[in-house]
Amino acid sequence: MDRTLTLSFSCPDASGIVAAVASFVAQHQGWITEASQHTEHELARFFMRMEIKASSLDFPPEAFGQHFSPLAKQFGLEWTLSDSDKPRRVILLCSKQEHCLYDLLARQVSQDFRFIVPGVISNHEAHRKVVEAHGIPFHFVPVTPENKYAAYRRMEQIFRDEQADLIVLARYMQVLDEELCRNFAGKILNIHHSFLPSFAGAKPYHQAHRRGVKLIGATCHFVTPELDEGPIVEQDVIRVDHSDTPEDMVQLGKDIEKVVLARGLRAVVEDRVLLAGHKTVVFR
Repeated sequence: MDRTLTLSFSCPDASGIVAAVASFVAQHQGWITEASQHTEHELARFFMRMEIKASSLDFPPEAFGQHFSPLAKQFGLEWTLSDSDKPRRVILLCSKQEHCLYDLLARQVSQDFRFIVPGVISNHEAHRKVVEAHGIPFHFVPVTPENKYAAYRRMEQIFRDEQADLIVLARYMQVLDEELCRNFAGKILNIHHSFLPSFAGAKPYHQAHRRGVKLIGATCHFVTPELDEGPIVEQDVIRVDHSDTPEDMVQLGKDIEKVVLARGLRAVVEDRVLLAGHKTVVFR
């Protein structure tokens, strides 16, 4: 696969942005292989994602910022550049449920999309053997009401030691504290069933079954200090009916949770997700 640079940015909406960026790439012999754009009119803000064949540029990828900065400053671009030769480093957090964790471990092995798991953190020992069988360090960090602050500071140290680009809560059943959420804002993804807040608390699928719901689903979103209110990255639903037992719904829920989480993670590691206020722009 050819080495690809992905340029993503947002800026105040104005005329000439696309022309200026495309001209910059062309002036440096760049070959644009994919481009998407969107204007968020309520915010008067422009969003763009562009893939560039790295070998086509007349300067090394490491020098991109040096050449691009004057143009970025001219239009007030908030931009990032990622390199396909440098897969994202994703720390996974889990508790007792295994479906999302095992799915992402399998996707790392198969390279469905490019990411590296440099570590797994859990408040239970249940999945140590499976994680270590993949050659991945397993960090047991118990969380109790008495040690929460120290536990989350230890997690932050692991994130930094492992140079994590992203943290994924793969059905991690603890609420992260505000300090951690703020220190890693825009870098933490969560997955939950879409019944919140209608079916909050224990056994949401059993609650939904009693109410006779016809759709169940899952939501992947960024984590913020406000519980389950972060910008949404990916969602999906599946139909159920009167013949489905609570156990059927639990299994269907697990299936959709792991698929939605994988889709959300893929979109983020491929730089297809840009924050737009309290929501996201997701380029397909």
